[in-house]
Amino acid sequence: MTEAGRHRRWLFSLSILVASCMLGDGAIAQTNETGDLSFELVDPKVLRVCSDPRNLPFSNEKGEGFENKLAELFADKLQKKLDYVFFPQATGFVRMTLGSHRCDVIMGFPQGDDLVQGTNPYYRTSYALVAKAGSGLDEVDTLEDTRLKGKHVGIVAGTPPATNMAIAGLMGDAKPYPLMIDTRYDNSAQAMINDLTAGTIDAGVLWGPMAGFYAKKAGSLHVTPLVKETTGPKLVYRIGMGVRGADQNWKRQLNKLIHENQGEINKILLDFGVPLLDENDRPLGAETAKKTP
Repeated sequence: MTEAGRHRRWLFSLSILVASCMLGDGAIAQTNETGDLSFELVDPKVLRVCSDPRNLPFSNEKGEGFENKLAELFADKLQKKLDYVFFPQATGFVRMTLGSHRCDVIMGFPQGDDLVQGTNPYYRTSYALVAKAGSGLDEVDTLEDTRLKGKHVGIVAGTPPATNMAIAGLMGDAKPYPLMIDTRYDNSAQAMINDLTAGTIDAGVLWGPMAGFYAKKAGSLHVTPLVKETTGPKLVYRIGMGVRGADQNWKRQLNKLIHENQGEINKILLDFGVPLLDENDRPLGAETAKKTP
């Protein structure tokens, strides 16, 4: 499986990332050259979003995730009603939602993934190291740092940074957390943060949006984006939205919305603790967030 595939699994927190599901036959519509979105959308008057009902900080059925807030922003800009098709982001998610023409956009999808057609990216982030403030490990900015030797570091099994940790010789003392979970009952990110605050582990490695969100909730935790790795897979990714392969006009409209509203998008992401990065891997704060991710 490619690095992007492994990343996608963790991004969605479930086995959509293990899945080899492809868009069903219904996903391939006749190419629309007229600009009329009625040929592409389930209902042109409604922003229909494909979403997971229990996947914070991204989305939930109560509308509490940052992808929910982005969907609300876009619905307002488009002057459309907002509606969701909820389906667990496990095997078959794309096929049963976007691919079955039940909804028209997945609000977060890694650039370069071929399960869907991606829009322009609207944020750039990375996996991150989470440690207690003042522990000394809050100064570590790469998994290659010798200060991690002999430390108990939490890692979600099967995610890209596990490879980096193995190369750095950290897996012998690592504590793995399951990738395949039922989000009705389990939350690997929350479990890792709980263990970190309790002292069961010394640090944890999580996908950036999850690291920032759960660390912010816990307090007294420091989040360091892992942008300095020299061995193993790169841990930085661009995230856009996903649409059907034939929906060219819809993609162009979403790209226009992203471009025109990047400042508001950044604010939503930062409010949820997402560690945003510019193209030079420098952190973006509330005052420095740029127009282009």
